[in-house]
Amino acid sequence: MTASEWKRHPEAEAFIGRLLAGARRAMPSLDRIAGEIDARTGTRWIDWIDHVAIEDGPAVRAELAALGFVAAAPEEAEGVWSHPGALFPKLVLRRSGAGGGGGFLAAALGVEEVQTFLAVRGIEAPIEGPALGPLRRARIAKDDGLELWAVERRGHAGVVPPERPAGWTSRVLRASEAWRARPMRGEDAASGSSAGHADASPRGANALPADATLAAMQSALELAGSLAGDLGADEAAWTVFAVERERWQGRNRAGRAQKARQDALGLGWANHDHHTFRSSRFAFPLLIRILETLGFRSRERFHAGAQAGWGAQVLEQPTCRIAVFADVDLSPEEVAEDFAHGELVPREELGTVGLWCALHGESMLAAGLHHLAVRSDFDALTRGLADWGVAMLSPFSDFSFLRQAFTRGERWVVDPERVEAAAASSKIDEAARRRFLESGAIGSHLENIQRAEGFKGFNQAAVSDIIRRTDPRGRGA
Repeated sequence: MTASEWKRHPEAEAFIGRLLAGARRAMPSLDRIAGEIDARTGTRWIDWIDHVAIEDGPAVRAELAALGFVAAAPEEAEGVWSHPGALFPKLVLRRSGAGGGGGFLAAALGVEEVQTFLAVRGIEAPIEGPALGPLRRARIAKDDGLELWAVERRGHAGVVPPERPAGWTSRVLRASEAWRARPMRGEDAASGSSAGHADASPRGANALPADATLAAMQSALELAGSLAGDLGADEAAWTVFAVERERWQGRNRAGRAQKARQDALGLGWANHDHHTFRSSRFAFPLLIRILETLGFRSRERFHAGAQAGWGAQVLEQPTCRIAVFADVDLSPEEVAEDFAHGELVPREELGTVGLWCALHGESMLAAGLHHLAVRSDFDALTRGLADWGVAMLSPFSDFSFLRQAFTRGERWVVDPERVEAAAASSKIDEAARRRFLESGAIGSHLENIQRAEGFKGFNQAAVSDIIRRTDPRGRGA
C-alpha cells in the first residue's frame, strides 16, 4: 500500500450518515448522549460508534458490497461487515423478521472501559464479558425495541464477548505490569560502548550508549514476544498500547486536558487515530520487530527526503485497529528501499527525528510517544482546549476530508550530558546548546485530526511541513 492508494468514499459515508441520523431520531437515549459528546468533548459522536446492527437481507448485502464493505470470515466474526479501505463503524447484519433488510436495530458506542462509562453516567446494567477480557459490553438503553450498547475492546474483532479461561484477568494485569515495569535502560550505561554508531546517545543516567539502547530494545522485543505468546498478539498489543498512552499522557498536559474532557462522559481514549514513535537509525529495525511481534503489519511508507531528512513506516494492527507512525531519519535515496526491514547505516548528520532521540531517547524506551492523534471535531477541539490554556499550532492539513494540527509542543527538560554530547559532535550549534540547557526541548504533542469520507490516509507533503516546523533547532519550535 502506498500513501496515494487510500481513497475517499463519499457514498459509503452517506450510507452510514443516513443510518446513524435515523438512529438518533428514533432513539432519545442515543440523541441525548450524542448531543453531550458533541457539546462537551470537542469530538464528533459518530467517531465513537463502534458498530451498528441492521436488518439482514439480500438487497442490503448487495448494497454493502457495492459500497466496498466485506463480510468477515465466520470464524472471525460471523455477520460482521467492515470496510477495509476506509474508517467506518462495523456493520452487523441480523435477521429480525421486521422488514426486507437495512433497517436500524442497534448501535454500540466504543468506550475505553465499560464499567467507568456506566459509573460516570449512573447507569445500572449487567456487563457481559470478564474484566479485562477481549470484549466487554453492556446494554445501556432500549427505546421501542431499538438498543444502545457500550462496548470495550481489548483486541477482538467480533461483537460478542468470547470465552476466556479462569484467571485471564490476572494474566492481563501481569502483562500490563510487566510492560510498565520493563527495563528502559538496558545494561549499565557505564559498561557500554557507543563505538560504531554515529548517532549513538552519550553515557549517563538518562543518556544511553548505543549498546545499552539496543539491549533495552532487545529486552522489549523479548517481552513483547512473551506477552503475545501468553495473551495472543491482538490482546498483547492492546495491553501494551494502553500503557504507552498512559506514559505519554503523564508527560503531555494537552493530553491530560483532553482526556479529562472525555472522561467527564466516561469515554476514555477510544477515539485514538494513530500513535507516533520516534527512533534513532540504529534502533529502528528493533522498533519494527517489536511492533510486528504484536501483530502490526506494514502499510504505506512516508518520506520527506531532501525536504526534511525524515521518513516513516506506517503500520496497522488490523484486529485492534491501532495505527502507528514509526519515524526515523532518512536520506532521499532510501525511500526506494524497504527501510523498515533493511539496515540503516550510521551517518554523521542528525535530522529532526534523530535530534529528538539524541535529546530525549527512544520512543519505545523512556522517552515515550512523540504524539497521540485523536479523532475530533477540529474547530470545536481547538476552541475547547483553548479554554484549558492549550494552544494549537496552525493546521498542516486543511482539506474537506482531512484536517490536522498539533498542539503547541510540550517542553521537556533535557539531560545535560545529551546536550553536551550533541554539541561536542557538532550536531547542534552553541545557541542551540544554551537554549536546550536553559529551556529544554520540545518533547511531545497532541494531534487534532478530523476525517471525512472514510479517508484512512495522510497528507505526505503536509506531514513533512510540520516535521520541519517542530525541529528543535528551528524557529517554529
